[in-house]
Amino acid sequence: MTAISLKQPVTARDDIIRFEGIVKHFGGAQALAGASLIVRRGTIHGLVGQNGAGKSTLIKLLAGLHQPDGGWIEIEGQTFDRLTPHLAEELGIHFIHQDRLLVPTFTVGEALFLGREPRIAGTPFLDRRLMQRRASDILNDYFGIRLPNAALISELSTAEKQIVQITRALLNQPKVLVFDEPTAALVRREADILFRLIRRLRDEGVTITYISHYLNEIEELCDHVTVLRNGLDVASLPIGETSAGAIARLMVERDIKEMFPKPQVTPGEEILKVEQLSAPGKYSDISFTLRRGEVLGLTGLLGSGAKELVRTLFGLETPASGHMEISGKTARFSNPAQAAGREIALVPEDRRRHGVALDLSVAENISLSSLGRFTRFGFLDRRREQREVDALIARLQVKTNGRDALLRTLSGGNQQKIAIAKWLSRRSEVYLLDEPTVGVDIGSKVEIYTLIGELASRGAGVIVLSSDLPELIGITDRILVLFRGRVAREFISSETTADAVLAQSTGSSEGHRHVG
Repeated sequence: MTAISLKQPVTARDDIIRFEGIVKHFGGAQALAGASLIVRRGTIHGLVGQNGAGKSTLIKLLAGLHQPDGGWIEIEGQTFDRLTPHLAEELGIHFIHQDRLLVPTFTVGEALFLGREPRIAGTPFLDRRLMQRRASDILNDYFGIRLPNAALISELSTAEKQIVQITRALLNQPKVLVFDEPTAALVRREADILFRLIRRLRDEGVTITYISHYLNEIEELCDHVTVLRNGLDVASLPIGETSAGAIARLMVERDIKEMFPKPQVTPGEEILKVEQLSAPGKYSDISFTLRRGEVLGLTGLLGSGAKELVRTLFGLETPASGHMEISGKTARFSNPAQAAGREIALVPEDRRRHGVALDLSVAENISLSSLGRFTRFGFLDRRREQREVDALIARLQVKTNGRDALLRTLSGGNQQKIAIAKWLSRRSEVYLLDEPTVGVDIGSKVEIYTLIGELASRGAGVIVLSSDLPELIGITDRILVLFRGRVAREFISSETTADAVLAQSTGSSEGHRHVG
């Protein structure tokens, strides 16, 4: 079957997937607010949107992992109120997941035929020769390679694991294949092989849904694209009638009602200097400076190296080469304790796992990293500790029943404030804030923005890693954009726009360049 021309009028038989008015809530949060998605048979259909736009929820509804609260789903003209994983597979819908859902201790053959193992006729024994033959044939036909059938999944490269996952789907003769961020961990050569395969599958009649943050891939590969924003589909366009830059603007153009309270601070002396920091497979030749009173933004997609860079600055990872200085003195950390000893603080993205202790009190969490300040001759000065804790609770407007309340009783936004207060109590000089407002309400966001401004005002240097681009522009002085492990560009925050930053972080063909 050949691909259908996008110029043809849409008719019922053209659509293999149709979502209409899909609504989905998780507790009090609305993930989808009436979203629709129409995928034409025999095409490559891109699905894009910022984090939290609803992409993952929509795909999990298609996989039967979630059930809609409203709206309806149509597959090949048949209407369903909801799907189940078994039903989705029966309908010929298969998924190539970003996190490679394969059992690491299985062999290639066992992983390929899990749940559908062929048996020797008339016996309960597995027909391993047949499994190996079928697997070898399809691996050679589609990929031109032969993987050892006895090799363990854990022994394969990232690209080889993805090949196994795709092969497993192809053995079932799928009608629809959904690729979720398939190139996030692939090098360019591996990505090109994947693209050739996807085009071949389309030409053979398989419908492809392709989810990616890399807009250059959407522009290069897809026939059509749907843009999600705030739980709604805001556009569905033929690729030939749009561009990566236009898609980026659709993704970020939204009503921004939050205020970004950023004080005017004149940056002072250089406090942090990074020169040609490299970690193979993660990031390469990263160089930048941070001055006292400056808020530096850092952004990049999954696989860009931004997260790993922040972890390196706090001693959680060790670079292979490069140089780092703090206040003019060489710094090299092999663990977080050494980083904290040089007055560096990290507020991690996953505060519940890495930033706070839920079963300790508010007071214990705040003073946890600075007990030395409240200790004399081996004894803890409780009154001094309590004064400091109470002052920080008031300063950050933490909503709590008191300093002795267990942290797990606080809301997500207030837990995040406590994660920051812990390092405020230590009075660090460089603050690394990893997605500091993720999962918090708008009111708490503004309070955290105010706090970031206060840190800069008192002379600290602040690095904010965030995927919320309007937020990043609103609270920073400069922004470094990482793309596939390198600094793609540096922006002056007051002189740029969210779509310009997004275009760089997604590798858009419109103006993408590397800077050293």
